[in-house]
Amino acid sequence: MLAVPALPVLRVDGATRTTVESWSRRAGRLRMGAGGAEVTVRVERCAAGRLKDAYPVGAHDVEVVLETDQDTETASALLRTLVSAVRAADPRCRRVVYAVAEGDRDAARRAASAGFRHVVDVDLADRQLSLLVHEPEWVTGTDADLDHVPGT
Repeated sequence: MLAVPALPVLRVDGATRTTVESWSRRAGRLRMGAGGAEVTVRVERCAAGRLKDAYPVGAHDVEVVLETDQDTETASALLRTLVSAVRAADPRCRRVVYAVAEGDRDAARRAASAGFRHVVDVDLADRQLSLLVHEPEWVTGTDADLDHVPGT
């Protein structure tokens, strides 16, 4: 079951506000306000959503989607907040996934500044996406060299 994450730490321009618009076992939709901006966020289990066949999905992987465009600083703050909230709501979550249009370097930079790393490009029925993930230390290890392939 996807637990409703607690989102008390979003602080952009000093104001914080979160409203749960809908929530189910597989997905949720939140409206988050920061400063004068309102952002709609979707949180969904990857195994039940659009990414279910795109990569080897873990049962507790969660995709976060910012449905409202944001500047880099706000988007990065939102992504960091969402990662923390998802981890608190489901400690067994191995991957928080953020998908961007393949080739969208600005979106990838926003995610990277929030601690996400590019993993794979995938083809869905209607679009090509780059998947970026944020994994906890127990998955990657604190000193893992993710760019080194053994035997090379």
